[in-house]
Amino acid sequence: MFISNNKFYQTTSFSEIYSDFQYYKMIWRILDIFFIFFHTGMIIFGLIGWIWKKTRRLNLIVLGIIGSSWLFLGLIVGMLGYCPLTDWHFNVLEKLGRTGLPNSYIKYLADRLTGLDFNTNLVDSVTLYIFLAALILSIILNVRDVVRKRKL
Repeated sequence: MFISNNKFYQTTSFSEIYSDFQYYKMIWRILDIFFIFFHTGMIIFGLIGWIWKKTRRLNLIVLGIIGSSWLFLGLIVGMLGYCPLTDWHFNVLEKLGRTGLPNSYIKYLADRLTGLDFNTNLVDSVTLYIFLAALILSIILNVRDVVRKRKL
């Protein structure tokens, strides 16, 4: 027992501390799973959302947000390719004790899913080229849709 601000506090037992630790660890694991599904879902939608006419406009918006984050937020934080979702997810993983995380979520995901250790430069290059291809396709198809709609 100790005194603080004229109040008596009992020290917490080890089992209560361990119980709290387990509770927070479970929360961090749930957040990890959430980020895996949400972040990966955003990536997949960014890559293929241009395929369906109903999702093309949203796809272009998502790709614009991704590109803006990579460029403008990247310039602000000092790392081109910066993604806040990656930052938040990696903070969760660090709470779970993971260390040595790469700068790229795509590399992390590829390594985690395959158990391999992909070359960082290769992953970053492929990611950029595929992003640019999806962005170009989305722009072309969105412009085409607008032109066709005006002709009707």
